[in-house]
Amino acid sequence: MKIVIAPDKFKGSLPATQVAAAVAAGLRARLARAELVTIPVADGGEGTVDAAVAAGFGRVPVTAAGPGGGPVRASYARRGDVAVVELACVCGLARLTGGRPAPLTASSFGAGQVLRAALEAGASRIVLGVGGSASTDGGAGLLQALGARVLDARGRDRRGLPAERPGARPGAEPRRGGPPAPPGGPDDRM
Repeated sequence: MKIVIAPDKFKGSLPATQVAAAVAAGLRARLARAELVTIPVADGGEGTVDAAVAAGFGRVPVTAAGPGGGPVRASYARRGDVAVVELACVCGLARLTGGRPAPLTASSFGAGQVLRAALEAGASRIVLGVGGSASTDGGAGLLQALGARVLDARGRDRRGLPAERPGARPGAEPRRGGPPAPPGGPDDRM
């Protein structure tokens, strides 16, 4: 008998890889002769990169800006010309300082930095998982990290987004090892 075990994470408890291992251990105890195949899956949020790695992709570590602007160690998955980038890995809810939401300042800038790193490393196809985000900028920071300008209804550069604060460097490249220039400084919205 062949049994395929393909769970997602148990949010707040276990990542998908540990859920799959626990289910497999329980089945092995009762069905010693069964062929067990574990395939952790994800829905585009937390664990998406881990699921891609479990499926044979390689993990590529990067440092990028977290939702509050500070540097975080993140990664994306890569196989051939395909990269899997998980927004939650760099600016997700688990990356909030002290676990406290920051609805006026949380940025997706770091996700754009990771996307940029994947593109610059030669990926020509990218799968972007956007679940589990702590960012509240509607993806503006992500676009800015890729070099886009964000304009208001009158065509003016939109200032005050977390990625545009003094000290931030829109378009700054993520670096392996050292931290990026983090967004920060006083809130100068509109």
